[in-house]
Order: sequence, then C-alpha cells, then structure tokens
Amino acid sequence: MPISITSITGDQLEKTGLYELTDLQYVVPGVTYDPTQGAAFQIRGVGSTSFDMSNEKSVNVVVDDVVMDNQRDNGLIGLTDVARVDVLMGPQGTLFGKNSTSGVISITTNMPELGTYSGNFYGSYGERNDHNLNGTVNVPIGQNAALRVSGFEIGQDGFGKYTQLDKSLGLVHEYGVRGKLLYQTTDNLQIVLAGEYTHHYDTSVRTYVGGPAGTSFSASDAILAEMAELGVKSGTDNVNSADNHFGRIISVNKGGSLHVSYDLGSVTLTSITAYREATYINDTPADLLPDNVNAYLPFNIGYLYSKKFSEEVHIASPTGHFFEYLIGAFYNRLTARQDQVQWGPLGAGPVYDEDGVGIPTLYANSVANDPTTGAMIGNTRRMQSYNETAALFGQTNLNFSPQLKLTLGARYNYDWNGQTMSYFDTDPLALTGYEPSFIASGTAPPADFRHGGMRAGHFTYRIAPQWAITPDIMAYATYSTGYKPGGIAFVGNKYDPYGAETVKSWEAGVKSEFLNHRVRFNFDVYSSKYKDFQATILTPVISGDGTYTNASAIGNAPGLRSRGFETSLAVKPTRDLLLGGAVTYTNAVFTNYVASPTANYTGTQLTNAPHWMFTINADYDRDISSSLKVKAHVDYAYRSSTQTVTGALLGDWTAPARQNADGTTTPNASYSYVPSYGLVNARASIGKIDGSVEMGIYARNLFNKYFSTGYQVYGTLGLLHYTTPAAYRTLGVYLEYKF
Repeated sequence: MPISITSITGDQLEKTGLYELTDLQYVVPGVTYDPTQGAAFQIRGVGSTSFDMSNEKSVNVVVDDVVMDNQRDNGLIGLTDVARVDVLMGPQGTLFGKNSTSGVISITTNMPELGTYSGNFYGSYGERNDHNLNGTVNVPIGQNAALRVSGFEIGQDGFGKYTQLDKSLGLVHEYGVRGKLLYQTTDNLQIVLAGEYTHHYDTSVRTYVGGPAGTSFSASDAILAEMAELGVKSGTDNVNSADNHFGRIISVNKGGSLHVSYDLGSVTLTSITAYREATYINDTPADLLPDNVNAYLPFNIGYLYSKKFSEEVHIASPTGHFFEYLIGAFYNRLTARQDQVQWGPLGAGPVYDEDGVGIPTLYANSVANDPTTGAMIGNTRRMQSYNETAALFGQTNLNFSPQLKLTLGARYNYDWNGQTMSYFDTDPLALTGYEPSFIASGTAPPADFRHGGMRAGHFTYRIAPQWAITPDIMAYATYSTGYKPGGIAFVGNKYDPYGAETVKSWEAGVKSEFLNHRVRFNFDVYSSKYKDFQATILTPVISGDGTYTNASAIGNAPGLRSRGFETSLAVKPTRDLLLGGAVTYTNAVFTNYVASPTANYTGTQLTNAPHWMFTINADYDRDISSSLKVKAHVDYAYRSSTQTVTGALLGDWTAPARQNADGTTTPNASYSYVPSYGLVNARASIGKIDGSVEMGIYARNLFNKYFSTGYQVYGTLGLLHYTTPAAYRTLGVYLEYKF
C-alpha cells in the first residue's frame, strides 16, 4: 500500500512480554502515549489529549473494524488472541470508519476456524505478582459455523506503596472475556457476531517529586517534614505516597458487533454494526499526607458513562482489474455523561481533627455560584456531550500497467458535536462521613454559556501514485488531507468553544525486498502541516461576561508542522535467525501559536514527541532434536529526550519565562523534561517442534531503566509525576500449551 504501515503479529507481541495496548509505544517507533490530560496515543508526534469528552481523537483505535472513539477507551484491554496490529501513519479516512488526522491503530483478533477443534493456554508468573493467564478455545458447530472464545486475567503489584495504608501503589489488574461466532452458509456469505466484556483496575496515581524550596514546585517545609516522617522521600524516583485515601481508576467496557459480508461475484457487500458501553471511574485524591494532617483534594471523584452506536457499509469490487474500487458510508453516535466531585481544603489544613471531626467548610472546584443571585448551585458538576458523524467515502485503484498504479480516495464528513454543563447536589455524607458546607471555586457562566454545539461538513482526499521498479521494489508518493471537527468544551466554570482541525500531508517512500526475500527494507519521508490544531494548553477561555481567563483548555493552534523520516530493515541471514529494526526521526513543533502575551508557544516542541525513536530485535529458533527446539528473543526500544508539558526548555526549572522579540513570553517547561532512555526485553524457551508445549523465562526492562511518563504542578502540592510498571525490571517464567 502507498503509505507507511507497521504490522506486528500476535506472536511478535507475545515475544516482547508486553500485554497492554499502550505498551505499543515501546514496540513501534513513531507511536507514543500520553497518560496526562485525559490520555491518548500520538503518531508522528501528533495527538490530542484532553479531559473533555467532546474532543475527538487524532489517533483512532480500530478493533475488528469498529472505531473505539470514547476519550477514555483505549480500544482493547488485554492483548489476548490477537492476530495482528497495523499502525497506519498519517491522515486516514478514505477506506473505512472515522476520520483520523494523524494515524490509525488497527487491531485484528483471530477468526473462528471451521471444522477445527483447537485451543491454547498461556500462563506466566514473575516479580511483584506479575501474572498473565489467558486461554482460547475454538469449537466447530456443524459444517458451517464455529465459535471462538478467549478469556484472560492479567496483573502486577505496583513498585510503589501507600505507606499509611500498606497497599500497593501502581498496581494493575485486568480481566475479561471475548467471543466470536462465525456462520458461513456458502462460499459467498459470511456472518460474524462478536462480543466482549473487560474490566480494568489500577492504582497508578500521581506521586510527589518536589523541587527548589520556596518555588511552585515544592510543598511547604512542614509538609515535607511530615512526608519524610511517614516514609516518603521526595525526588524524581519517588513512587510512594503517605495519603490515607486510596486512589484508583476503574474502567468497564462491554459491547458487540455484527459483521456481514456477501460476495456477489461482481462486488462484495459488507455491513459492520456495533454497539458499545463504557464506564470509567476516576477516584484519584490529590493529597500528600493523611487527611488529619493536611489535605488538598481528598475527594476527587469522576464517574463517566458512555455509549456508542455505529454502522458502516461498503461495496468493494474484485481485485486484479484495471479499475478497482471501494465505496462506503459510515454513521457513528457517541454520547457521554460525566459527574465530577472535587472537594477539599486546598492545602489549607487537615479535613479531620485528632478526634475525627470534620472541618465545617470545604472548598469545591465542582461547585459554582449563580452569576445573578450569588447563591451556590449544587456541589457536583455534570457534563453531557454528544459526537455524531455521518460520512461517505471511497477509494479507487487505477492499474495502468503491472508497474504503474494510481490510488485516488475521497471522503465527505458531516459532524454534530455539542456539550452541556449543569450542577446538582451529591449527599456528602457517604464520601466525607459528615455534612460540610462548601465554598464555590467560582461563578457559573450565564445560562446561555452552559451549553453549545457545532455542526459542519468537510471534504478530504488522497492521491497516491506508485511504481513497481522491479517485482520486489516499489516506490510511492502520497498526498492526503485530514479533518477533525470542532466542539464545545468546559474548563471549570468557563465556556470554551474550539474550531475544526485540518491537515495537509505528503509522503514519499520505497518498499523493497532483496536477496531472494531474505532482506526487507522500507524508507519514507513525510511532512504534515496542521491548521487550527486542537491543543490542550494554556489558552484564553470565555468567562461569559465578555472577558477571558487563561486556563489549561482546548485551543486552536493556527500552525503546527510534523516532518521527518521512517525506515525499517528485516534480515534473515540463516534459517534459524531473524534480525530486524526500525528508526524514526520526528520534528513536531508549533509554527504559529500565540495564545496570549504570556503564552506564546511558537517554535516549541510538541509534548511526548521525541526526535529519535528506534527498535532493534533478534529472534533465534533452532531444532535441537527430533522433537525439541529452543527459541530466544531480544528487543531494544530507544527514545530520545522529550518534554511532557508544552513550553520552552531553558535548562533551569526556576528560570523565568522566555522573553520574545514581539513582546510575548513563552512559559518555561524545563521541569517536565524526560531524558532519553532505552528498554530491553528478552525471553528464552524450550518446547516441542510441533508447538504444542513451550516453557521459558522472560524479562521486561532487563536493565531496570527508570523513567517518568508525565509531570504536573498541582496547586500547593507542588510538582507531581506519573510512572508506569514498564519503568521497572520484571523477571518471570511462563508455560504455553496448545491443542
């Protein structure tokens, strides 16, 4: 295909020992994942992260042709029974599903097999109770049907600790079940009914880093002394907390899809119908100490419920002719409701005294006063959003000769996006144990600024010629455009409309194989220019009275550019040995973004967008007897330094904002700098030649390379950071059985 694609089989993923979709960033150069600001994937340095539910993704995750568009839904929990993962770089939308402005991660799970009774079981156990138990069974049902069911239970204790609760901080636990029923009456008709239920639980909350005394990065001397006494030492490697409120994130996904494909000979008709529900509970108290010593936001709870329906139909011509085509239509509607409670003393002291009596008044970020009467409106904020899309798309291949082909694609999208903010009362007794009064964090916007929506249509297209220089060498060029609709967000009690995002992208490359297909080499260069990119950084938002306030919100950056190159090499020097690797260089910067005189981001690098990323891997597979073989795998993933907060890197955390020639200033983000690092994964095993039994050892992050994944200055708490289980070495053993 005339675009840059990285494909990874399920077997390759299993060799890395990684089992989270977000860990794909350590396997595919050019892919990163930002756990802050709502969490999202980035490709080629570009991706929108937002706490707001109305904002659509720049990188869509597609599982078995179904778009997972909920902002808190990463698409797949537990990489079990996966056939392959395809990462498509650059704007997509002329062949399937939803528009994506910077790329698509497409996951294909294994199909049921007719007439075959088979299955497999995999179990592993390692340090910190690291475990992965999963199994799959394929059952034939007569001659025309088959059922495939897989289940999994995955987890690991965290490296950190709640020192006052004696509980694991950073723990991850997941389980779920998936099933596919295949019914194929003839060679022409295929029906697949799929369903899943998955559950995720983790305690990966923010922990204290601190910084120079007397700055916004450091808590007070009194708080630091209390933390030290309770076993918490500040620093960039701190993963412990003295909080006595247990932070946790819970997500539950359930849904199903119906795929129907009918081959009429002259064309193939396909219909994909999907329904999905997702629940996301974010109970993440922001404190450093027990709440009877000092607290900031001990009651910080969000409850999100969403549901989506989608329908995709397309008609595809047979291949092998001069004119090949695919024409389709797509409809998707996602609705979400999020309730948020944020109560606490905001660092002014404890919540409870020595006798356990609560303070009479709490500050509440989820509360607002009526702009007319001044009376408080509820103690809980509710957001209700909808994202609706209807589209027509199509792509043709013009095969002028066995060497020359031209691909043309087009899409017309129409979107309806909107959101409403309201307030209601939650009984505080269940959360706090008593009934405090509240002080609102601000004034609610006027009634006309508590709801809003946007609707618009847009045309995008792709032009891609390709030339087969020889049967094993193909050169191509691609010019494509992309689009993401605007919407209405709310920041605190502020109204924040933002416009549509567009991109124009070109790419040129070569795909080749040499030496009787023992060497594969691919290379491409690209440049993508974004207009009105939807960025979540310090941005002016409407106060409702005609004034503006700077807040961390979604804003449109007039100019953004991402350009670089990607190359990959695979070599099979002997029958037993396979070597591979990939390198990407990305330069993703804001070319024009002056949000305000004190927030000029022009020329700054995008967050979580390292310039260099590369992987190196080797696989060895050799028979040692008539029935046994040994296998070994090692991979190394490297990324250069990056930053997790937008702004200038001035070296010194406490350096003042950079002064620009036009009189504006650029915030200093040096505190969010993440040095370059590399991770090594390895495994070795012995098993039967027929693959029925295999046992071995594994190592993730073999050399125990520690790194942080994000930083955040949080009020009087100072500088906090996020970490991941991937930042610690894990050694273990595994057993796999197939029948």
